[in-house]
Amino acid sequence: MDDERSSIQFHLVLHRIDPEQSIRRFYSLMIERDLFGTIRLVRNWGRIGTNGQELVEIYATEDEAGQALEAPAALKRRRGYKDL
Repeated sequence: MDDERSSIQFHLVLHRIDPEQSIRRFYSLMIERDLFGTIRLVRNWGRIGTNGQELVEIYATEDEAGQALEAPAALKRRRGYKDL
């Protein structure tokens, strides 16, 4: 990314709602650059309406972070999650 001041580069939100099974879940993936220029992949997941849990991973390049984002997104889509 050319502009190192940008705080958010990519944000993907998936959700799965199945009233018959009482499932109302979300899964969020965001690539961002923090104040020190570190590239981070932030994963957030849980029941819709809660803060959920969060996991932050650090990557050397944006391409690595983008590749790391695609794997869990594809897995969640196979499990019935839809893009929001």
